[in-house]
Amino acid sequence: MKAVCGIDLGTQSCKVIIYDYQTKRIIALSHAPVAMIAENDGTREQKAEWYDEALKSCFDHIDAAAKSAIAAIGVSGHQHSLVPLDNYGKAVYNVKLWCDTSTAAECDELTKRAGSEKKLIAKTGLPMRPGYTAPKIQWLKNHKPKAFAQMRHILLPHNYINYLLSGAYRAEYGDASGTALFDVRERKWSSAVCKYISPDLEKILPPLIESGALAGKVTGAAAARYGIPEGALVASGGGDNMMSAIGTGTVRDGFLTMSLGTSGTLFGFSKKPVIDPTGNLAAFCSSSGGWLPLLCTMNCTVASEEFRALFDLDVKALDAEAAKAPIGADGIVILPFFNGERTPNLPNGRASVNGITAANFKRENLTRAALESAIFGMRIGLEGFNTLGFKAKEIRLTGGGSKSPLWQSIAANVMNLPVRIPASSEAAAMGGAIQALWCLQKNSPNKNAEGKKVSIEALADEHVALEGGATVKPEKKDAAAYNKAYSVYSRYLGALSPLYK
Repeated sequence: MKAVCGIDLGTQSCKVIIYDYQTKRIIALSHAPVAMIAENDGTREQKAEWYDEALKSCFDHIDAAAKSAIAAIGVSGHQHSLVPLDNYGKAVYNVKLWCDTSTAAECDELTKRAGSEKKLIAKTGLPMRPGYTAPKIQWLKNHKPKAFAQMRHILLPHNYINYLLSGAYRAEYGDASGTALFDVRERKWSSAVCKYISPDLEKILPPLIESGALAGKVTGAAAARYGIPEGALVASGGGDNMMSAIGTGTVRDGFLTMSLGTSGTLFGFSKKPVIDPTGNLAAFCSSSGGWLPLLCTMNCTVASEEFRALFDLDVKALDAEAAKAPIGADGIVILPFFNGERTPNLPNGRASVNGITAANFKRENLTRAALESAIFGMRIGLEGFNTLGFKAKEIRLTGGGSKSPLWQSIAANVMNLPVRIPASSEAAAMGGAIQALWCLQKNSPNKNAEGKKVSIEALADEHVALEGGATVKPEKKDAAAYNKAYSVYSRYLGALSPLYK
């Protein structure tokens, strides 16, 4: 048996899959929870050691025979979160997460140093937003100066897992492009933006390697701790969205992936940089070569989960209730900003229910509006893609929300694009496994030892299965109705946004 391993370090859990690439089967899957520190000022943090503990727990629950077959590992991690380490690889402070909104002041500070948001986008392809890494580093400097002075390595979560496995400090273009410290056009660290924070900052950023390249090999210490083969290859890895792109087959122009989780993302592969002057679409690189323009919302399934808890419904019961309501929820619109919001840029945003009348104030309308709000947020991204000349052909739907037939239908009709569902629900971990296989083939001493050397596109075609081959197609009448409903959503968004700025 020959296998590769995909690791997905998510915000709330760590998952590990072992994939037999000869029989195209996942032969082992394990997961472990990761806790979060949350405070009312928008702080969202974790301890770096929690990642090591979660990874060990995952491997401890996998059969030794399956682990012994691992030849290469690919790691996915939540993007942007700051893992600040000292010279010995120990964290000098907590990991400040992507969903932390306490750095709004630092975003303003760095934007002023750059001269304007427009100038920042010109340098890096990104504006300063609380989700990105750069303002977190500035926050550490402003609020924890002793920790900042001790910092000798700046890593992202997936880089940190690679470090635990291989002992190497490395970064790759995809995840690095989400730091707001990276020149997305030239694919290198931006010296100018680094100097806005500190003249020596660039010196402690990790060296950059190509996507799919070899980051290192599993050390003896890591092999003993996790029960995996010493010397197994560790691929470059990438951010969770970049790895989900591989795991859903979004490695060619025109394909979009929509991920419906706590956060929502919409991203597409491009062979050239896609720079959005409004900053709504992040100008990221991919982890398969090329670029990955992306929209991220911080409140995707949040509204549906909140209303599900309020009405004491399980997931299927919520869908059944929402299915009773008409498209547009009879005029009820939810702005789902329970955690502030990243796109649109409203870190101080609040959730609201709008359009209530004595006639439409019904449970089915509220539940449907909660589901619709997630996809209306994605529509903002699709309009950005269209404006920038990206021609979308279809959407690959993933994340927890993708399992809902009602949400699948809403997505197809709001976006007016066919929707397909990957068979594996573990898109990021699967992307890690496929990238690990790519790395294994690239680094085989005998080019024929692992079969004919192929591209990442060919590997995705071979190993990304789609659920039953079914496609959810938009209905002309329903798509037209959702155009009207989205216009109502947009009016409420435009009217209420100034309250939160």
